[in-house]
Amino acid sequence: MSAPTTPPPQRPSGVREVIGYNWPLYAGGLSAVAGGLALAQRLPPLPATLARTGALTAAALLLGSTAACWWVYDHSELYSLDWLSRLLPDGPRDHLVLSTGLDEISHPLAVRHPGSPQIVVDLYDPALTTEGSIRRARRRVPPRPGTLPGRPSRLPAATGSQDTVFAVFAAHELRRAADREALFAEITRTLRPGGTLVLVEHLRDGSNTAAFGPGAWHFMPRREWLRLADGAGLHTVTETRIAHLVTAFAFRRSPA
Repeated sequence: MSAPTTPPPQRPSGVREVIGYNWPLYAGGLSAVAGGLALAQRLPPLPATLARTGALTAAALLLGSTAACWWVYDHSELYSLDWLSRLLPDGPRDHLVLSTGLDEISHPLAVRHPGSPQIVVDLYDPALTTEGSIRRARRRVPPRPGTLPGRPSRLPAATGSQDTVFAVFAAHELRRAADREALFAEITRTLRPGGTLVLVEHLRDGSNTAAFGPGAWHFMPRREWLRLADGAGLHTVTETRIAHLVTAFAFRRSPA
């Protein structure tokens, strides 16, 4: 009898998965489009124009955000990690990967850097990570075997044990500022002197607002990440843009 095989890791989410995780928003948007166009046929000219404008605006937001998701998640270098050498020319070495319910970076990292020891920590907690999309994503994509549970105020890693910590689309899911502050303090604790936090996030900025409309308010502004890093004793080394809509920061702990 042949030995059981481990199924291959699921590929990182693309636009199809993003729609699946956020289907209530898409359903609401499509309902607004259909409702506005239907209503416009029964209204006087001016209200009808407003109804059609609203419907077309909703349609444009849906199409624009879907195209942006395709560009970032299906088409860019995001999950190939080709951008990482710009932030970590020497590689991650001992590293910790943080997720808040959906881990899609630890496997690509392990494949790209097989000689670098890796710890994967999941901070998912329905009381802290409150977005419905995260709950749906977690049901569809369970944590990788060996993933350790953690909390923003306590990461399961020894003090000064990590050369790099990765937080890729994870930290913004902690909606309370106090939880984000606790997490950054813990990241600093786990980093060796001179170690690096690689933070990857959409920002609440002009580009993301143009692409995602009101959905961009789910993201944090750049100043919030700089504030958190500064408060935790981390200084900015460099940052790079991925597909024009994602920012990857490298924050360094002082070598002293």
